[in-house]
Amino acid sequence: MQTFSITDKGRTRNTNQDYVYCEENAVGSFPNLFIVADGMGGHNAGDTASRMCVEEVVSQIEQSTKVTPIGIFEQAVAAANEKVFQASLSDKALKGMGTTIVATVVFGDTAYIVNVGDSRLYVYKNTFRQVTIDHSLVEEMVQSGKLHKEDMRTHPNKNIITRALGTNSEVKADCFEIEVDEGDVLLLCSDGLSNMLEDERIERIIKSNREDMSEAGKRLVQEANEAGGKDNISVVLIQV
Repeated sequence: MQTFSITDKGRTRNTNQDYVYCEENAVGSFPNLFIVADGMGGHNAGDTASRMCVEEVVSQIEQSTKVTPIGIFEQAVAAANEKVFQASLSDKALKGMGTTIVATVVFGDTAYIVNVGDSRLYVYKNTFRQVTIDHSLVEEMVQSGKLHKEDMRTHPNKNIITRALGTNSEVKADCFEIEVDEGDVLLLCSDGLSNMLEDERIERIIKSNREDMSEAGKRLVQEANEAGGKDNISVVLIQV
């Protein structure tokens, strides 16, 4: 397994509210663990939410007694949601904070994935495809036929998400299970990447740097910044 993670505040934001976690070694019963969280909220609330979320998810996975990967993820996300939500209620400076999360673990030839919000996981095999489904207003418009998928990136409401971790007492996470083969590449990213670069460009960068995940990750961030860098940019790459 070859992995690489990078996060960058972009060209227009003063702070970085994204938080990444990239661990090739065991975390609890998981053989590895990879997470991207994109926080939201005023002042330092967004970065507090994303950091708190990731730290709690990791802590829960380390001590979980659940048997299945999906069960472990669901328990961890629920606990992280409660922690972030309670913190937002107890501190006025953190009121209304929340975060997205996308996470994966690779067990042999299977990747288990969980997500809340619009941070994404893609898989590159012979083709490049998005596995997660955004919890966003523009995604709902695409699903209802009111918007073409290729217009999501440029729509004025592209940053409005319909589901986030920590904004309510309960949260529903989506879970996925996909087969992976040797050489496949998994990409976890915040919308600071996917809103700046078209999927076709992301695919080309990964394909042309398939032997070097660090070069691929740095190139993705560089081009997202060159395209405007309008948000924090986070990338985790895993080559199986």
